Amino acid sequence: MSSCSSARASRAVRFGTTNDEMADLVRDYPDRFIGLPPISAHDGMRGVRELERRVREQGFRALGVSVLVDGNPASDRRYYPLYTKAAELEIPLRIYSSMNCANDRPYDLGHPRHLGQVAIDFPELSIIGGLGGWPGVNEIVAPVRRHPKLHVDTSAHRAKYLGQAGSGWEMLMQFGNTLIQDRVLVGLSAGLVGQPPETLIKEDLDLPLKDTVKEKWLYDNAARIFGASN
Repeated sequence: MSSCSSARASRAVRFGTTNDEMADLVRDYPDRFIGLPPISAHDGMRGVRELERRVREQGFRALGVSVLVDGNPASDRRYYPLYTKAAELEIPLRIYSSMNCANDRPYDLGHPRHLGQVAIDFPELSIIGGLGGWPGVNEIVAPVRRHPKLHVDTSAHRAKYLGQAGSGWEMLMQFGNTLIQDRVLVGLSAGLVGQPPETLIKEDLDLPLKDTVKEKWLYDNAARIFGASN
């Protein structure tokens, strides 16, 4: 997360490492990292117990599921014990929601259409559709408008492309600046795209958005969802 007023990253939602490594970071730097443990649907009740332990004992603040890794769409009932526990713990849920380049599983495994059923079945759960739903951007904006606790993040995408005509992001830019401005989160993905956070934050600040909206995208929305403060 980055506040526009400081134009720097003040806190990071950490994933992409092992849960034990993440626990060490959260323990050593509680004011810098927010733990988001990825847990597989195939772990069954063992995964549910792990989630509860990570949250209650190690201070994690969210749940992540990767439909790409698991090979199941987000609405697969094997995820529902995890979703139920996340709702009970009152933590947000982030779901991989985009195309994938793997050639050994369906191209649309992470299609945003699967988010709608989860939002219907768990209306009290804050849900984040990760990776912006691209190329089905229109189909993630629509359910975000429909479900008040459904959100979208821009992880794995450079902001400089979001504002380009013909990039496929036009609907997110339009409604993210207006009707769903409170439910868009910037994901810098600095390690993935190979650019420092400062460069990526500047690209977001250069987007054709209202200044108040930039503050929401870069900080306020994530701070509210993850229960963080300045």
